[in-house]
Amino acid sequence: MPCETIDLLVCATCRKSAPANPDEDPASDIRPGAELVQALQDAAPDGLRVIAVDCLSNCSRGCTIALRKPGAWTYVYGNLNPETHLPTILEGAQKYRDAENGLVPWRERPEHFRKNCIARIPPLEAPDVT
Repeated sequence: MPCETIDLLVCATCRKSAPANPDEDPASDIRPGAELVQALQDAAPDGLRVIAVDCLSNCSRGCTIALRKPGAWTYVYGNLNPETHLPTILEGAQKYRDAENGLVPWRERPEHFRKNCIARIPPLEAPDVT
């Protein structure tokens, strides 16, 4: 049975994103993180709470998100592009929501999540994690 609601934290201040177009100017003032927040809020299904945060301290690896829920591992993913990765993020969030303890088997994760996992953080409730 899926968790009632999971949090999708999105860095809204990210300036850099994985380029959809190789000719894109990386110095642009556009905040891809803010674009990603808006796109996810518009597309979020029931059970997914999108929360904009000021910074996830992953500036060198593009737009960044974190998935968390009570009693589960938290995952941080980077190198995301608001123009191309919306379906990937939504698929990954659904699999995370439905996985016990947030542990989606590696091969079942979207490919971008497998290659761009920044951190895996144990649940607060875990007194001794190995």
